[in-house]
Amino acid sequence: MPDLPSAVLFACTMNSIRSPMAEGILKFLHGGRIYVDSVGVHKIEINGFCVTVMDEIGIDMSQHKPKSFDDLEDSFFDLVITLSPEAQHKAVEMTRVMACEVEFWNTFDPSIIESEDRETVLDAFRTVRDQLMERLKDRFPLTTVADT
Repeated sequence: MPDLPSAVLFACTMNSIRSPMAEGILKFLHGGRIYVDSVGVHKIEINGFCVTVMDEIGIDMSQHKPKSFDDLEDSFFDLVITLSPEAQHKAVEMTRVMACEVEFWNTFDPSIIESEDRETVLDAFRTVRDQLMERLKDRFPLTTVADT
């Protein structure tokens, strides 16, 4: 197994789409091997389109409770991955006195898609989900029993 961080925090602007997606995907890929959490600079309820597209790949996000940086109980993360410029600024500020890496993955916000067509909006959310899945598989590689 490659060296994996023990605790990862994902952060975006509202903790309603991108960071919950990343949290859900990493938990799905690595289970309990990595502690994973997510926050936003602000918090609003999880976006229904996020719940829908994650459910399509077998990840239930319906119970996600949005949090902001101020809601964090601990700051024991080895790695903070920010998905928006606002979150990047907040994470850099938070980690000034922490031994913690910060990575910036500028990720499109699918909520800005304005369309009357539900499929168009869902496709934007699916694109972000799929891009996060690939990036997370690359950053946190999976190994098989034969590899160990």
